[in-house]
Amino acid sequence: MKQYLTKRILGTFPLLLLVTFMAFVLINLRTSDPAEIALRVNQITPTEEVVQEMREELGLDQPFLVRYKNWLLDSLQGDFGNSYVNNKPVLEELKLAIPPTLQLAGVTLILIVVFSISIGVICSIFEHRWQDRFLRGFIFVLATMPSFWIGLLLMWYFSVYLGWLPTSGMNGPTSIILPALTLSLTFLSTYVRLIRNNMIQNASENYILYAKLRGLKQSTVVWKIFTNSIQSSLTAFGMSIPRLIAGTVIVENIFAWPGIGRLCVKAIFNSDYPVIQAYILLMAVLFIVCNLLVDICIVMIDPRLRREAK
Repeated sequence: MKQYLTKRILGTFPLLLLVTFMAFVLINLRTSDPAEIALRVNQITPTEEVVQEMREELGLDQPFLVRYKNWLLDSLQGDFGNSYVNNKPVLEELKLAIPPTLQLAGVTLILIVVFSISIGVICSIFEHRWQDRFLRGFIFVLATMPSFWIGLLLMWYFSVYLGWLPTSGMNGPTSIILPALTLSLTFLSTYVRLIRNNMIQNASENYILYAKLRGLKQSTVVWKIFTNSIQSSLTAFGMSIPRLIAGTVIVENIFAWPGIGRLCVKAIFNSDYPVIQAYILLMAVLFIVCNLLVDICIVMIDPRLRREAK
């Protein structure tokens, strides 16, 4: 186990370095000059001399590899530079935007777990019956609809038509219901299908047939099937966390949720490259760390994988 952990942890560093380098390359392939954009955003006339002074101030006059090295070393120390728009440290902007996004992702993850497990178990129990077909058809229809369309429909019905929930903003506990529900509906189809198929497959295994021959209750048999099926779904659920956080971009902008996704969209519109680079680095770290933690949990749970790792 120690050898496996060491190998997996060491393997994340080259991957993270590659991701940050590719992100830095893509950002620097832009046709516009960041110094000129920074001047225009702050309503300063971009003359040639002023642009050159701004390029020296931002360090854009240095070679590409030198700028990447300086940015990477500063990022490791928590210094992502200053925003071109308001000249505030990017880290301060992230500290304000990350908690609302984590709150939205947390509530959404709870909804995904509750709905996917409930619907997946019901579909497996009523396999090929009308309940199974109706629920799978309904989930399939939701999966084909883009998240912004689902959000607009929910906003129109629950906020405009019924007047039950607020349309946008972060003004209380009820403000998170529509964004979380919109975000969760786009993820349900994958996990419902995964849980249903795993439970149907495990239901035909010999240990389940033996449990039925012993005369165990139906609820006990279903619980055994579920506990053995959920393990293979753990990886997918674990990877939902970074996907949720990265997928909040559209939902946060629809419902004016003050999270990191909305911050990133504003940075893209304003060509605020330090914020964009920090966002890409944060998402890369999140994906890699969550993938590592899920793999570790799977290895700790399954003794066969521990033997393979050894």
